[in-house]
Amino acid sequence: MADLLSVEIAYALPHRQEVVQLKLPKGSTLQQAVEASGLLQKHADIDLKKNKVGIFGKLSRADAVLKDRDRVEIYRPLLADPKEVRKKRAEEGKIMKKGGAEPE
Repeated sequence: MADLLSVEIAYALPHRQEVVQLKLPKGSTLQQAVEASGLLQKHADIDLKKNKVGIFGKLSRADAVLKDRDRVEIYRPLLADPKEVRKKRAEEGKIMKKGGAEPE
């Protein structure tokens, strides 16, 4: 067992998150983990050439070598640019509370 890594692969959908636990050989890459997870077959919208990926919230390359207990994350594209949303709200005169919640 010492030659295996425990990793999890996460893909967040709008209303739920898919997490797959895997045991992979030491030296496995981020791309190999995503391919082994089965998420590419389950979600046709994932394209490793377009979707960004990371390890624990930090963008990483597909050829990054994984460490034991890494959490690989597959990111979906943003539907709206947060800067543009804030700008639009400011133009409309809406004041935002700290943390992004609108005042009551």
